Amino acid sequence: MRKILIFSLVYYPRYIGGAEIAIKEITDRISTDDVQFDMVTLHLDSSLPKFERIGNVDIYRVGWTGKQKTSSDSLHWYLDLNKYAFLITGFLKAVSLHRKKKYDAIWSLMATYNSFAALFFKLIHPKVPFIFTLQDGDPIPYIKKRARPLYPLFKMIFRRADCIQTISKYLADWAVDMGAKCEVKIVPNGVDYAYFSKQVSSGRLEALKGQLGKQKDDIFIITTSRLVVKNAVNDIIDSLQYLPENVKLLILGSGYEESRLKAMSEVVPEAYPAEGGPTLGSRVQFLGNIPHDQLPKYLQVSDIFVRPSLSEGFGNSFIEAMAAGIPVIATPVGGIVDFLQNGETGLFCEVKNPKSIAQKVEKLMKDKESREYIIRQASEMVRQKYDWDMVAEKMNEIFENM
Repeated sequence: MRKILIFSLVYYPRYIGGAEIAIKEITDRISTDDVQFDMVTLHLDSSLPKFERIGNVDIYRVGWTGKQKTSSDSLHWYLDLNKYAFLITGFLKAVSLHRKKKYDAIWSLMATYNSFAALFFKLIHPKVPFIFTLQDGDPIPYIKKRARPLYPLFKMIFRRADCIQTISKYLADWAVDMGAKCEVKIVPNGVDYAYFSKQVSSGRLEALKGQLGKQKDDIFIITTSRLVVKNAVNDIIDSLQYLPENVKLLILGSGYEESRLKAMSEVVPEAYPAEGGPTLGSRVQFLGNIPHDQLPKYLQVSDIFVRPSLSEGFGNSFIEAMAAGIPVIATPVGGIVDFLQNGETGLFCEVKNPKSIAQKVEKLMKDKESREYIIRQASEMVRQKYDWDMVAEKMNEIFENM
C-alpha cells in the first residue's frame, strides 16, 4: 500500500470548490488497499477538529482559528494571515508526519500557498516524488502578480515537481511556460454522471419550484460559482435588463462579491428609461452555498446555465449542468474550450458583454430544436469523457508510477 500526503489550502466540510471536490471524488474512488491518503490543510474554523477522517483521507489541520462564517475568499484579516503562514506551518506538519509515516509521494493542488509548503518538503526530501496538480481558475497574470514576492520559489514549484497534472490544455501550456522539466499530463476534472443525470422526482421538483416561486411561464437562469470577480456574475445580472421579465436568475454560491452583487441588483438598470423604473431585485435570488449533493435538483428545476467567466482553468460547474440536462452558455476562455464547442455542446457569449449573454439566452428560448440538440450532445460528451470513475483511474495510474 502506497502512502500519499496531500497539500491543500482548504478542504471539506467547510470550504468546497473545484479542487476540493476533485480531491474527494478521486480519493473516494481509490481503494484504501492501494493508497493511504493523508492531508495537511488550514484549520481556520474553530468548529472543526484538528484531526478527522473524511472519506478516504485523514485530515490534519494547522494554523490559528476563529468563528468563521464567510467563505475562504473573504476571511477576517487575522485568519487570512494563515494562508501566508501555511508556507511554514504546513511544511512543518508535513515533515512531522513524514517522520512517522514515510510517505511514498506528496501531492499538492493549485499554484498557491500550499504548494510552497510542498516545495519546501521536496527540497529536504528530494527522493520523495512530488505530484503537482494545476486546478487554478484565476487569470494567470493575476496568479503571477500575487506570487511576485516569492517568484523564484514560485517557478521552482514547477521545476522541482516530478509530475505535473493539469485539468486542461490551457493550464498544461502554462506549466510548460513556467519551465516544467517533468512530464505534463492532462487529466480533466469530472462529474458523478449517474448522480447528476438521474432525473429528480417530479414531486421534489414541484416542491422546489414552489419554494423558489417559479411560475408556469418563468425561465430560470442558474449559475453556481464562487461570487468572485473572475466569474462575472455581475454580467448575468446586467443581462436581465435585455430579457423578458419572466426570465429570472438563481445565484448559488458565496464570496467577497456577494454584497456588491446584491446592491447592484437593486439599482434601476440603464435600459429602463423611466426614472424610478423597476429594479432587477425581484428577478434575482441569492441562495447561498447549497450542498453539492443537492445541486442536481436546482439544476433540473432551471432552464439555462450561465457563467460568463473572465478566466477558467476548467470549470466543474459547466459539466455538472451538462450532465443534469440543461444547456450551457459560457465564454471561450481558458479550459472551457476543451469541452464546449459552440452550437454543439453549448453556446459561447462574449466576455464582459451582458447583451451577448441575453442574445444567447433568447436563442435557447426560441430555438427548441437547437436547444435539445445541444443538451443531447453535451450530455453524451460528459458521459464518455468526464466521469469521475475514469478520472480516478487515470490519477491512480499516476500515483502507481511515482
